[in-house]
Amino acid sequence: MRNLKLTIEYNGGKFCGWQKQNGKRSVQGELETAFFNLTGEKTNVEGSGRTDKGVHALAQVASVKTQNTMPIKNFKYALNNLLPDDIRVKKVEKADDNFHARFSAKRKTYKYLVHIGREKSAIKNEILGFYPYDVNYEKLLSASKILIGKHNFKGFCSANTQVKDFERTIFDISISKKGKDISFEITGDGFLYNMVRIIVGTLLEYSAGRLDLENIKKALKTGDRKYSGKTMAPNGLYLKSVVYE
Repeated sequence: MRNLKLTIEYNGGKFCGWQKQNGKRSVQGELETAFFNLTGEKTNVEGSGRTDKGVHALAQVASVKTQNTMPIKNFKYALNNLLPDDIRVKKVEKADDNFHARFSAKRKTYKYLVHIGREKSAIKNEILGFYPYDVNYEKLLSASKILIGKHNFKGFCSANTQVKDFERTIFDISISKKGKDISFEITGDGFLYNMVRIIVGTLLEYSAGRLDLENIKKALKTGDRKYSGKTMAPNGLYLKSVVYE
């Protein structure tokens, strides 16, 4: 039995998300179908995280166990020949027996891309978030520093989050702009349900003068979702990288 580490890119626009759901198209489901068609094995392809409906990945990581003896270098091309065009396997590596894409991860980086303007783009709408108000870039940078570190992020996740521990560590928030497009890169040891999208929405609302800085501090201190900003749309969110060392 071999344990394989897969690095995967996908456009999440036409998926219900990463995780398999009955009667719905998922990234995990497509990968397991391709793996079965290739090897004849019913496998469980475990992802580093369960991206939501509409969320993309530049480098999602998955692990899968197989008895197939095909040379490792051939798996990438064989799987891509069986997968739909909105999923691509970028790399396949042999992993240690105890490697698990989710539980072995040390940190993840998500990227959120958003267009600032009055009108949405018909072409870019699937791959960029949208915010219709003018923002102050310097305010974005200053407010982001408040969120770096280990905090209780209960005030920055959706109410139906099914976890008991809301403590997470954000190592870095990097923000850059090009014309009317802004890129957020957030690196942490893990993320709660919709946490990245809410952080981005909160920073944008503050920088546009629609939310007070005190609200951000209260959201961290009290864990009350009412103090943080809007949840941005999923189409601007990308899982950029996963680190295991």
